[in-house]
Amino acid sequence: MYYVSLEKTFNAERLYNHIVHYYIDKKGVSKADANKIAQSVITRELERYVCKDSRCGHLSYDHIKNQNTCTIIDCQCGKFVK
Repeated sequence: MYYVSLEKTFNAERLYNHIVHYYIDKKGVSKADANKIAQSVITRELERYVCKDSRCGHLSYDHIKNQNTCTIIDCQCGKFVK
């Protein structure tokens, strides 16, 4: 039997909180600096999860993982482009 799996969703808020607390608690960084670091990491990670096809722009978990096909019905994307 063939199963189609969708990629796990990216939880930016959870990662953001984890990064802020890590830098404040473990590294002794100020809250403002920890927020700046977290923001840059989240921005970089979100870039990784967006399809680079100019016709698409949807997140990777809007694509079928095994076939890299976009699940948005009216999208022209044929394949997820990294």
